[in-house]
Amino acid sequence: MSKKIVYDILKERGFVKQITNEARVRDLFEKNRVTAYVGFDPTADSLHVGNLIGLMALAHLQREGHRPIAIIGDGTGMIGDPSGKTEMRKILAKETIVDNANKIKTQIGRFFKIDGDAGLAVHNADWLLDLNYIDMLRDIGRHFSVNRMLAAEAYRARLETGLSFIEFNYQILQAYDFLMLFRKHGCILQMGGDDQWGNILAGVDLIRRTESEDVEGITWPLLTTASGQKMGKTALGAVWLDATKVSPYEFYQYWINLDDRDVVSCLAYFTFLSLQEIEELTKSQSDIRKAKEILAFEATKISHGEDEARKSQISSKSIFGGLGESLDSVPSSIISKDRLKKGILVVDILLEMGLASSKSAARRLIAQGGAYVNKKKIDSIESVINESDIEGGILMLQAGKKRYHRICIASSVAD
Repeated sequence: MSKKIVYDILKERGFVKQITNEARVRDLFEKNRVTAYVGFDPTADSLHVGNLIGLMALAHLQREGHRPIAIIGDGTGMIGDPSGKTEMRKILAKETIVDNANKIKTQIGRFFKIDGDAGLAVHNADWLLDLNYIDMLRDIGRHFSVNRMLAAEAYRARLETGLSFIEFNYQILQAYDFLMLFRKHGCILQMGGDDQWGNILAGVDLIRRTESEDVEGITWPLLTTASGQKMGKTALGAVWLDATKVSPYEFYQYWINLDDRDVVSCLAYFTFLSLQEIEELTKSQSDIRKAKEILAFEATKISHGEDEARKSQISSKSIFGGLGESLDSVPSSIISKDRLKKGILVVDILLEMGLASSKSAARRLIAQGGAYVNKKKIDSIESVINESDIEGGILMLQAGKKRYHRICIASSVAD
């Protein structure tokens, strides 16, 4: 039996929504070591679960002997991509973008090797920030049709609310990225979310016009959960890959708490388990809890390392299974015994520890019977915790069925 090419692997796992020329892409992967890229904009100082599909696609390429490139868009980030947005992105300070880009580059290195040969992470500021405007218009801008650009979904959707000139240039700059990667690194494939289709086609067309060469593009579906929510979003915001923003335990719990209907697709997207293993894991609805645990462990291992995945797994079982093992990876904070002597409103502590996004949300949580301290339900929004609630030197807060925060009590100076 012949070995599958990476394109088949990506397609079977759901990574292919649109493609410029499937027959040629298959042929390229069969006969060549393909260099392909995905872009990541440094709009924050961390990537999030929504970026995982791009990282996993590049990781699959490298595992099959091809060369991935991650572009960190610290140049295009000075403008902001209008794709999928109803209003203009906030323009960040240059220093912020540079800092974000450096942190994101470190995160990318967890998913595939970026040694300059097996894989690369490059900054598009390296070629965009020193561009001469007149030269850019003469050499690159002349290849773009305004009519065709305005027909693209990313721009058409913004015309009613207002599209700034600075955003209008984004597609040209992304196309120029593809051209530069083609020239510098022989990159012949761009991949991205389906909202990037118009930008990818612009790059394909620019290379055809300037270099008389054919390159290709692939998009994957924009992922939503079975409930219609954007993948990687929770009531408290994005599920970040930075452990200081979302702990490995919280990251693990995100996957445990998925809707059962999302487990099969997420196993295909966010783990390296074979499709046969996934089918075996999920063939029975009664096995779905085990499948979620494996998804959570594998996704956490890839994003945070095996040690953190193991600690998160043990802590999760300790809380939910009563195994009495370590809770070290459960989100934790320290407060002094002096604060507890004075008493703290449960509403305030839920907000402070990130289990509620506002005091109003904390009150609703209590009113709906979803707030607990040491597994005791809180019945009143006026409830206060104090020294008498300490058990074994800690307080365990709970919001809903599966979100926990451990409070460790520090001795007072007087003690």
